[in-house]
Amino acid sequence: MHNFTFEYPSVFLLLLLIFCIYRCPVKIKQLIFPHTHLFHKKRSLIDKEKLLYSLIFTLLVTALASPISYDAKPSSKRKGRDLVFVLDTSGSMGEIGYSKEKSNSTKLELLKNILRSFILHRYNDNVGVVVFGTYAFATVPLSYDMKSVAFLLDFLSVGIAGENTAIGDGLKQAIELLKKGDAKKKVILLVTDGYQNSGTTSIKDAVAEAQQNHIKIYTIGIGKKSAFDAPLLQRIAKDTQAKMFYAIDAKKLKNVYSELDQLEPSHIRSQNYLNKDQLFIFPLALSILLLLYLLNRRSTL
Repeated sequence: MHNFTFEYPSVFLLLLLIFCIYRCPVKIKQLIFPHTHLFHKKRSLIDKEKLLYSLIFTLLVTALASPISYDAKPSSKRKGRDLVFVLDTSGSMGEIGYSKEKSNSTKLELLKNILRSFILHRYNDNVGVVVFGTYAFATVPLSYDMKSVAFLLDFLSVGIAGENTAIGDGLKQAIELLKKGDAKKKVILLVTDGYQNSGTTSIKDAVAEAQQNHIKIYTIGIGKKSAFDAPLLQRIAKDTQAKMFYAIDAKKLKNVYSELDQLEPSHIRSQNYLNKDQLFIFPLALSILLLLYLLNRRSTL
């Protein structure tokens, strides 16, 4: 469906100047000849030349207002991918020293800062967040409102889901979120610094379900390599046709998300209109033709 509108409708206020086409010459003439009533006036009901000037001016103002036609297809139908972050908030995520520059910040605080920047650059994705510890739950449902998602990250804290590590439950919750989405591409970004030691869902079953639903699972192990189950994370990523990453510190973690941005790019959404066609050329061309006609008419008089 196509619609029509003007990008700068306030420009039409300039049409008030048309009044000057009719009144200003009279005022100027009265200043030069204060007794114009003594002259014989040949009145005409319609001044064709002034009418032509008015039409040309109106067309120029219309061109300045930038008329456009656009496809009114809702932006919600322009899917990128459904992307769910599955974040470890177990007790070990409260450790400090993960960053040399911010030595007093916990792993989770640093992770949230990096995630916030990453999320705000996702223009065409539907993003959700799941946290896991002893159990797992969705803290942010799938949403296009990236600012709200980034804001809600501030409310995540170490131990919010318990002190243990239920990776399988976290993946299960993310899969349930993704099942509700309509995007063709579905992605999970799993971040953990530990081993599975809790929960009711086996990682094997969660990965099998992800495969059935064509969901990629990128895995990120943070901290010392001995602290998390690297072979398991590697297998999860490989089985879902994704990739496993290892980030020993905050700088490496930031690089991981830069690489993920390239592996799973987000195309920029138009903030105004889809398939926008500029139409200003039509009133502009017509005004030029009328002006040329007027000039030619005057030269022949």
